[in-house]
Amino acid sequence: MANLAINHVSKSFGAVSVLKDIDISINDGEFLVLVGPSGCGKSTLLSIIAGLDDHTSGTITIDGAAVDGLEPKERDIAMVFQSYALYPAMSVEQNIGFSLEMSKMPKAQRLERVGKVAELLQITHLLKRKPGQLSGGQRQRVAMGRALVREPKIFLFDEPLSNLDAKLRVEMRTEIKKLHQRLGATIVYVTHDQIEAMTMATRIAVMKDGILQQFGTPEDIYDRPANVFVATFMGSPPMNLLPATVVSNGNGHHLSLRGADAVLPVPSSSAGSLTEGREVLLGLRPEWLSLAPPDADKSTLNLHVEVIEPTGPDVFAALRAGEREIMARLPTGTPIAPGQKASFAIDLSKAILFDAASGAAL
Repeated sequence: MANLAINHVSKSFGAVSVLKDIDISINDGEFLVLVGPSGCGKSTLLSIIAGLDDHTSGTITIDGAAVDGLEPKERDIAMVFQSYALYPAMSVEQNIGFSLEMSKMPKAQRLERVGKVAELLQITHLLKRKPGQLSGGQRQRVAMGRALVREPKIFLFDEPLSNLDAKLRVEMRTEIKKLHQRLGATIVYVTHDQIEAMTMATRIAVMKDGILQQFGTPEDIYDRPANVFVATFMGSPPMNLLPATVVSNGNGHHLSLRGADAVLPVPSSSAGSLTEGREVLLGLRPEWLSLAPPDADKSTLNLHVEVIEPTGPDVFAALRAGEREIMARLPTGTPIAPGQKASFAIDLSKAILFDAASGAAL
């Protein structure tokens, strides 16, 4: 496998800039997920890594060697497409081994390698079938097998699960992660699904409008988002953002929440960067709220319960403070009901403040 470095890569189509100074590096064996909304540039970046598209500026290096200008076949990269791109007239065995046949590998060696890959993907019993006889999940395994059999330095996945139903997506997500753990492969994976990103990646690059918003581990992205976009894009339900003004009293700075008739302590992580009168957004993940016990301290909010959504292990509660809706993720069995008013404790040790004007984390 290989290290991959994307060094200050930009891409423009005429006057339209689709990638702006992307700078990402991953080590051998890492699983990088490029995630963002449609049109953010993630698939364009994947095509540039693969050599299917040229970049306007910057450098792509694999194991320290620049690959700019090299043809896709010279980069030792294998790509799994969203559409599977299987040859309908060929059997599964022929589809998986086609690249080896084109490289003039002896038949016995080719069949041995195809057999090993089929066993790894648990599709040995499908080798004589045609793609038209396969389910969507089976076709995706064949497409993965065709990439694996080449034993490339880097695997590229372009939204490979988007054509599958919800249950099969979860199953294939687990299979791809298991495959990564078995092979220790270097993988770059594109998706718009933040759950795929959080569950599969060792590192995540969140993109918007061709700009890298944040690059880090799933834990960094979720618990310490760099800005409001990352905070609300990553997480389901998304992070609550409560407008507040910094106020001072004899005990230092506090947050006056607009529309909530509440004053809260400033999270310790942001205390040193605030001045009185500054407009901020208090970021709270839904699971950072809990039903407050009777003897709770002052870090609580009195909220109206509007809707309860049981999910099995959790209950999502839509709460309201004035005109502001707040989502909470509570344990099943939490004694609340729609229409009542309840006091909720806030875990301010995890809370994050964002600048109201720029959206950047403080």
